[in-house]
Amino acid sequence: MKQLVFIVICMTTWAINAQITLKGVVKDSIGNPLEMANVIAINKTTKKLDSYGFTDAKGNYKLNLNVNSPYKIQVSYIGLKTAEIGIETKEIDLLKDITLEGDNSLDEVNITYKMPVTVKGDTIVYDADSFKNGTEKKLGDVLQKLPGVEVNDDGEIEVEGKTVKKVMVEGKDFFDGDSKIATKNIPANAIDKIQVLKNHSEVGQMSRVTDNEDNVVINIKLKEGKKNFWFGEVSVGLGLVMEDSRYIAHPKLFYYSPKYSVNIITDVNNIGEVPFTMRDYFKFTGGFRSFGESNGTNFNVGSNDISFLTLRNNRAKEIESKFGALNFSYSPKKTWDISGFAIYSGNKTDMEETTQRVYANTGINTNNLPPYDENDPSSAKYIDTEQTQDLTTQKSDLGLFKLSSSYKPNTNNQLDYDIFAKVSKQEQLQSTLSTRAYFNADNEVVPINQLSDQSPFSINQNLNYYYTLNDKNIFAFEAQHLWQNEDPFYNAELEKLSFYNLLSLTNVNPNPGDHNLFDVSQNKKIRTNKLDTKLDYYYVINSKSNLNVTLGATLSNQQFNSNIFEILAGNKNEITQSSTINDVDFSFNDLYVGLHYKFITGIFTFNQGFTLHNYVSKNTQLGSVYENNFMKLLPDASVKVNLKKSETLRLSYSMQTSFTDVNQLAEGYVFNNYNSLYSGNRELENSLYHNVNLNYFSFNMFNYTNVFGSINYSKRIDQIKSNTEFIDVNQVRTSINSAFPDETISVRANFQKSFRKFKLRFGGNISYGKSNSLIIDRQTNEVRNRLAKTFSQTYTSKFSTNFKEAPNFDVGYNVSINNSNIGGVENTFTTHSPYINLDTFFLKEFIFTSNYTYNNVLNDGEMIDSYGFLKADITYQKKDSKWEYKVGVTNLLNSTGLNQNSSNDIFVSNSSYIIQPRIAMFTVKYNL
Repeated sequence: MKQLVFIVICMTTWAINAQITLKGVVKDSIGNPLEMANVIAINKTTKKLDSYGFTDAKGNYKLNLNVNSPYKIQVSYIGLKTAEIGIETKEIDLLKDITLEGDNSLDEVNITYKMPVTVKGDTIVYDADSFKNGTEKKLGDVLQKLPGVEVNDDGEIEVEGKTVKKVMVEGKDFFDGDSKIATKNIPANAIDKIQVLKNHSEVGQMSRVTDNEDNVVINIKLKEGKKNFWFGEVSVGLGLVMEDSRYIAHPKLFYYSPKYSVNIITDVNNIGEVPFTMRDYFKFTGGFRSFGESNGTNFNVGSNDISFLTLRNNRAKEIESKFGALNFSYSPKKTWDISGFAIYSGNKTDMEETTQRVYANTGINTNNLPPYDENDPSSAKYIDTEQTQDLTTQKSDLGLFKLSSSYKPNTNNQLDYDIFAKVSKQEQLQSTLSTRAYFNADNEVVPINQLSDQSPFSINQNLNYYYTLNDKNIFAFEAQHLWQNEDPFYNAELEKLSFYNLLSLTNVNPNPGDHNLFDVSQNKKIRTNKLDTKLDYYYVINSKSNLNVTLGATLSNQQFNSNIFEILAGNKNEITQSSTINDVDFSFNDLYVGLHYKFITGIFTFNQGFTLHNYVSKNTQLGSVYENNFMKLLPDASVKVNLKKSETLRLSYSMQTSFTDVNQLAEGYVFNNYNSLYSGNRELENSLYHNVNLNYFSFNMFNYTNVFGSINYSKRIDQIKSNTEFIDVNQVRTSINSAFPDETISVRANFQKSFRKFKLRFGGNISYGKSNSLIIDRQTNEVRNRLAKTFSQTYTSKFSTNFKEAPNFDVGYNVSINNSNIGGVENTFTTHSPYINLDTFFLKEFIFTSNYTYNNVLNDGEMIDSYGFLKADITYQKKDSKWEYKVGVTNLLNSTGLNQNSSNDIFVSNSSYIIQPRIAMFTVKYNL
């Protein structure tokens, strides 16, 4: 790796030394500096654009040019004549001021050469071809090469440090705006322009009264040959010289016209490429925003509907994936748009994992423990460490469906409606061998078999209406309804001695001598009906201030049922004790009114106000009713300082109340897993959150430097916490409101700079948290508070190039440090991850790409694991041919496993899991 970094530095130094800098000032005829004037340099010999730039607030420009070359410099600005001068570069930097004369006949910039980047107000337009070198295959490959733009491994896009909210193609949402599906599937050769729309408002009339500064959207403009025609690709591939059959099929079709569009994406493979991950699920299902984000109430009903969605993605032992997606948009008339999508994702995943857990859960003096006596029911074993070996098979079929309508008869009215449905069928089989070491007993080996399955479904509807009465009065009505049904089933089989004390709490099988295995099952059903409504009235005082009055309500009802039963001698034995049965009816109502005042003075924008809530909750269970109602005033405030056109500082504060749902209120025992029972608490009260955020943002188009930094502090009072009792390795939990506050402070910083043909990025995240958990001491029955401290650090660096002909690479170094101190047990895990990615053209028709990452994992300074991943492929495509051939190999080093570490209030764990072996594939692709 050191030799590789040395080569990279030498290449970079050579490239930089081969250029000189042309600088100067652009002014108008009376000497005023011109900001955001376009400056380009065209090489007279090659006829190509070699450099471009913009002037800053003082009219300064800077171009990087090749040495000993003739250039034509063009400078343009709206309303002025385009200036053109000729220069001849030597081997020293040049200084040249330029004056633009007036030209009243011009209404817009007269650009005689295609600008790589143009800026028009809040819109940045990138010419895609200006940044391509021919190795790009998808939208994500193009975006990576744009100044100020980053794409992470999950396909999430950042522009100038801000996350892109959605992606559109020709003004139409692409699969609900999902950035990953767009970056992984839109062909690079179909892209003409990439428009970055800053301060984007989904509702035009609301842009005057809402802050859209963080709402960044990307719109893809297609090349003329891709409009009104079907385009796309069909890829098929087979494994090369392998014992196990490997395959991939990946057809994609797109059609765009002014009136309608159709996108079809499919993917079937067993090489570990997961088209739809847990992150994608949250992105799609999160399209219905929570009303609580703005009104101060945090009440989100629980959901277990993706319990088995592929956890390891392409790092599992075996993965078979099936994926199909259809997206469409249709405009019956100019004022009405209809769109929607249907997505199917099916996965079968095999995982093999070994985990070592160090417990910090007893809260006792381990030097003075009584010996364990299995014949004494009052005796207890105290776990020290546990090693588990897990074999897991997951099967998941998921369907997502959405239909949307937007009607805009005029500029004063807009009516939007969405209906979204999700259905799934999931099953998990897990075989575990648990080896346990105790402080006061012999080691024990326990086999466990578990089965989980469910078929949940939900329907979510959203209705919004926006009405502008006149310049002074604007109304916005929003309503959202959720209907959700969940039916998780759980079964565990394990030896009686490992489970008896835990199950004795519920009187399950009081005579363990009846049989050799416990075969315990649990049924649960949770039904949710939730309605959120909100009416906003905006009174526009003047162009710099407005008043906002909000009336809203949240009305929710949940029904929770569960029961536990055993299989004894092949017969079903229902457990009828009240402690094992749940029949709960829970309602939560929140009526609120809010008042906010926003005004601008100089460079400051203030927005402050409050929301007054009336909360009423009621849960009926165990033959009685528990009610709680109260009022709460929740203030919030923010101030934004516009230091420059693209430089802001923002400070915000908010107070929030957080409520639990029925899952933590049901008092009958439920199984979390084979060694954990949970009992809710009907008297749980709300938690109170204090949140403070300070962030700084700066982007300079003159030198393409982006700086972002933020500090977040959160204090949680009366936080709902687990009160845990340990019986052997088993846990019995309930929830209470903690008397001790939890606190978290985090700092994030990012620096990015584009210069010449290079892009440099440094970033870091630091987080420190203190949380409290309650443990019952089995020796004294005393409830003890235990403080847990976590300190995590992540540092990233990346250096990348974008040459037209020379090989291009990304080289970076990432470090993560996770330190935890839980009940006096301290651990520090450190992972070093250098990487390099390479792509290059050779022999005019071949493309070679490779990706290499090395990981070195340490625990308290001692190396516990190291592994590397190398992926490479060679692609051949004859010029102007629609056929493309590729030979690719994943996991070239044939690494066998990965390492993962984590901690919670119970234990610190370190896991290693088996991954897919080396896979070689031959793929043929036909481009439509």
